[in-house]
Amino acid sequence: MANDKIVLAYSGGLDTSVAVPWLKEQYGAEVVTLTIDLGMVDLAAIQERAMQVGAAKALTVDGKETLVNEFLFPALRAGAIYEEQYPLATALGRPLIARYLVEAARAEGAYAVAHGCTGKGNDQVRIDVGVAALAPELKVIAPIRDWGMSREDEIEYGQARNLPINASKSRFSVDENLWGRSAEAGELEDPWLEPPEDAYDWTQPVSNTPDEPAYVEIHFEEGIPTALDGESMNGVDLIRYLNAVAGQHGVGRV
Repeated sequence: MANDKIVLAYSGGLDTSVAVPWLKEQYGAEVVTLTIDLGMVDLAAIQERAMQVGAAKALTVDGKETLVNEFLFPALRAGAIYEEQYPLATALGRPLIARYLVEAARAEGAYAVAHGCTGKGNDQVRIDVGVAALAPELKVIAPIRDWGMSREDEIEYGQARNLPINASKSRFSVDENLWGRSAEAGELEDPWLEPPEDAYDWTQPVSNTPDEPAYVEIHFEEGIPTALDGESMNGVDLIRYLNAVAGQHGVGRV
């Protein structure tokens, strides 16, 4: 299988960074990484890291506008809420990631795609089913799910191979796109512990928020936001602006 290729959805984090050498070792294949910018990604830095951890090629895609127009705003319009309380965010990007994986695999002549989902969440299902629906001929590999290693084991594995891994930053598993950010692992798994400040990124603690409130007026057309404070704005810019204002004022903190 030395001439076969695997396209890996690559975020630049711990899970997918250690997945590159693992796939090479386990499958004897060239690994082509695919990094998809859904709103919060430094493509150049992640592309460089992909090559450092052993990728044969590092592909990138700007998927922000597609995510907003085909997934985020239709979900907003539909009032899509998970279990009547949890706003869908990173989950909405999974079908789009599956689509881009299939497109890259076909363009590269790969026989398989891979992702960094674990075996305990719904994300693995969203990507697996998405790929199967679009390209049933492709094999789907989930190194982190199949591997069964803890994050500590992954850090040790990466350090043994001199991968550029920052162990202190790798204790959390973070996923984010324009619509939201989620973090897990480490002390976040213990409900008795208060989340540490370094688990947050988008929002200020309430103690650091301005004393004066901020007001914004959002204009909707047929359920789709099209302007802020009377100024027309595309979806990507509108969401980014609201994220910045909300984060500054501690929205999302308890």
